[in-house]
Amino acid sequence: MHDKHLTELAERRTLNLDSEAATQSLGAALSAQLTPGMVIWLEGDLGAGKTTLVRAMLKSAGETGSVKSPTYTLVEVHPISGLNFYHFDFYRFIAPEEYLDAGLDEYFDGNGICLVEWPDKAAPYIPAADLQISLSVDTDGNNVDDSKRIAQFVAHTARGKLCLKAIFPPTAAPHSSSPPPV
Repeated sequence: MHDKHLTELAERRTLNLDSEAATQSLGAALSAQLTPGMVIWLEGDLGAGKTTLVRAMLKSAGETGSVKSPTYTLVEVHPISGLNFYHFDFYRFIAPEEYLDAGLDEYFDGNGICLVEWPDKAAPYIPAADLQISLSVDTDGNNVDDSKRIAQFVAHTARGKLCLKAIFPPTAAPHSSSPPPV
């Protein structure tokens, strides 16, 4: 899904999220760093916490209404402080061409912030991510605590790298285990 050159230049980080509160703190930290035109890909299995993270980002940005998964609507628009946040969920796509057929490419015009769940379902048509976040349930041996997550970040652009640097200051190790400060 990525240009090989972009992937080679990507900056990577990993964060252990020990609770839903840690995921919410991450969402707040991310929200403070998002700028118009950014595209954020959110990847992970069902129940990995993608919508929870988006909800925390939007609430931190000032959303006062409900934040639901756009699984059936494809996109939910959240106008916050004069900026549109577009929350996409392509889980139900059977073919990537559905992205084009639905005319969703016009949302990626650089004026809003696009938060995209299941971006692989719209590849190769979806614009590249500035920041890719992969969430997974943290399993410890045979015990699964479904509140613990692992977040893996890949910054593909200068904007994505700036976002990561703000969340993971240079003094932080590339593989940090504590949530970012809010």
